[in-house]
Amino acid sequence: MKLTKMHGLGNDFILFADPKGTEKDYTDLAIRLCDRRTGIGADGLAILVPSETCDVRMRIINSDGSEAEMCGNAIRCFAKYAYEHGEITKETFTIETLAGVMKPTLTIENGIVTQVTVDMGKPFFKSQDIPMNVDMDKVIDVDLDVNGETITVSSVLLGVPHTEVFIDDITKAPVTTQGPILEKHDAFPSNTNVNYIEVINDKHIKVRTWERGAGATLACGTGSCASAVMSFEKGLTGREVDVELYLGTLHISYLEDGTVLMTGPAEEVFETELPIE
Repeated sequence: MKLTKMHGLGNDFILFADPKGTEKDYTDLAIRLCDRRTGIGADGLAILVPSETCDVRMRIINSDGSEAEMCGNAIRCFAKYAYEHGEITKETFTIETLAGVMKPTLTIENGIVTQVTVDMGKPFFKSQDIPMNVDMDKVIDVDLDVNGETITVSSVLLGVPHTEVFIDDITKAPVTTQGPILEKHDAFPSNTNVNYIEVINDKHIKVRTWERGAGATLACGTGSCASAVMSFEKGLTGREVDVELYLGTLHISYLEDGTVLMTGPAEEVFETELPIE
């Protein structure tokens, strides 16, 4: 089995194409391959399978074996992989995901994809869409009890559920302590990703993410988009925002019509072959 290891600003994935992978259960394979001591090591699998409605379909399997609706960093890696491995020959194409149709546009230099801009669609703010166990048209500044401490959160659905916590100092973000508690808080029946945000100015924010089903991650594409959107909705930034992560920056455009565009890199780490039944 031919596998490609890739990362989007440190958020890493194992990619491969499977013409018969539309309905396969990849749970055990994901747990095995993503283990950082006994496997290749990754935050998840990104699998290219056939689509009846789009050019290709992307399946995302988290490192714990659960399947995610979407992943912003993975889709940039996926788009680069699809083009550079000959699965796609167009610079703009459509990808079917469980969160809907995504439309990447590639920046190509000498046959190599250097940047990927993805139309991420529009965010959903209603509590029932996220979902969250409150009744609000926009879930902004809700107080939750977290082990006896009151935490003010805002939430949005952008491909997957995201919950934002604004803090003064990103270096003190309780990603690994508070993040997993919020992920499975009773307020979120489908669980949630958790993003900690420090606003630097109206064009620059810093983000750290606890990812649902994967844990602490170096970068989260949908989380960066959700953080930029919520920063604007709270009046803290404009519609064009650079999101600074551990290993680099994503540029997020939140257009007047509600569409979110994400631009950033993806890198191939290595290719390998493993004997997998």
